[in-house]
Amino acid sequence: MYPYIRLAKEYLKFRNAPKLRPGETHVSHHIVWPWDIDPWMELNNGRTLTIFDLGRIPYAARSGLFEVMKREKWGLTVAGTAIRYRKRLTAFTRVEMRTRLMGIDKRFIYIEQSMWSGGECANHATLRTGVIRNRKLVPTEEVARALGPEIALPELPAWAETLFAAENDRPWPPQM
Repeated sequence: MYPYIRLAKEYLKFRNAPKLRPGETHVSHHIVWPWDIDPWMELNNGRTLTIFDLGRIPYAARSGLFEVMKREKWGLTVAGTAIRYRKRLTAFTRVEMRTRLMGIDKRFIYIEQSMWSGGECANHATLRTGVIRNRKLVPTEEVARALGPEIALPELPAWAETLFAAENDRPWPPQM
């Protein structure tokens, strides 16, 4: 089940937090609960992506994106994810999550997220996200204008550009 109560807690906790500018990091703290683990007694890989929502949604609110989305009647979508898992997270582990805008291209907004435990990075995700209107992507240039002229959205780092260029070459639909 989706963690609506945890999401509401995070949203309320950060509702009056200072605004974030592009490139600044939203830091939040979470606990891996027993219902987050898999049969191997560690944080389930799918649940990891769900828990990342608990960082992305408050980040979007703090960055001003939610205000713009409400005004423009826009929505958010995730169009792709690349993730590395490097350290096991077991029940009752406390993690620090870091979320930031990594960059944009013409179509997508790229968010970088990581979970840290004991001073070590446990996992790291790069998410290709989009703002949508009528089930179609809003060009990032239009999103940037709506955020305001003082907001400069960064270009995507070369490594992430390469990563998602390879993803673009992957056949769709998959050939089975």
